[in-house]
Amino acid sequence: MSLPAAVQKSSTRKRLLIAVAAMALCGAALFAYSSAGSRNAAPDVSFTKLDGQKLALKDLRGKVVLVNFWATDCTTCIGEMPKMIETYNKYHAQGLEFVAVAMSYDPPSYVINYTETRKLPFKVAMDSDDKLAAAFGDVKLTPTTFLIDKNGKIIRRYVGEPEFGQLHALLEKELAAA
Repeated sequence: MSLPAAVQKSSTRKRLLIAVAAMALCGAALFAYSSAGSRNAAPDVSFTKLDGQKLALKDLRGKVVLVNFWATDCTTCIGEMPKMIETYNKYHAQGLEFVAVAMSYDPPSYVINYTETRKLPFKVAMDSDDKLAAAFGDVKLTPTTFLIDKNGKIIRRYVGEPEFGQLHALLEKELAAA
């Protein structure tokens, strides 16, 4: 025995409205988290660079920092990397630091090969135990990039390739800030 058509239509509309409301809430939460106006403290983490040396994020205070989670098998990551290199080269002398964090599933030999063959000019670290990804809010998608101000606050989180014109404008503003 099936429900009358009017009841089925009403039930379908309710489910659709609930789904739309849930998506709107998720979108609002993501916007609030990634918006430029929300500044949360960056996690107190240390990166293990490819040469085995440690680098504490807190040691980069006073500089604007980009932390980019990426992988050698991520098409978007590989596509944005030349623009990340250009961004670093353009702003490094003004106080920009950059740490490219390879995801735990990325074989170290692939990361080393990519870093050397592309002559990446910035620091490259491995997240071999997923602790860095967890500390930055359980990063799962690559690329995910965090822009951190001179005081160690996260200014912006980009999931996917950033719009580089907007990123550069924000970098110029933050680098000029006292």
